[in-house]
Amino acid sequence: MSNALIDLYSKCGCVEDAMEIFEKMPRRDKFTWTAMIAGLAVNGNCEKALDLFARMLVMSVRPDEVTYIGVLSACAHAGFIDEGREIFRSMINTHGIQPNVTHYGCLVDLLGRAGRINEALETILNMPMNPNSRYGEP
Repeated sequence: MSNALIDLYSKCGCVEDAMEIFEKMPRRDKFTWTAMIAGLAVNGNCEKALDLFARMLVMSVRPDEVTYIGVLSACAHAGFIDEGREIFRSMINTHGIQPNVTHYGCLVDLLGRAGRINEALETILNMPMNPNSRYGEP
């Protein structure tokens, strides 16, 4: 139930309330960490999201594909190009998670927001799958 409350408060923009619930929880699983990281990221608290991700790793909680979407999104919104690239690499090299089209989309978003359009295009052209449409077109 606490994970749902974290998600709810985050979606309503009440990140402080979500964080309070998170901090008071006696046990946190990867879903709890992921919900809080994503909540921070979508509400513009990108540095806090990255700090929480680092804390998650220190606590030996293994991130999953969804966790990495939240973290990469935080990097994109904050303009943390080097951090985003390193996190993308660690997803593969450290945790053995193969990026999907959404992860590549986050990386392209990061590069595009930073004005690195050629690098973003190169990323799209070199990803191991076909790009999809952002708006659900086939």
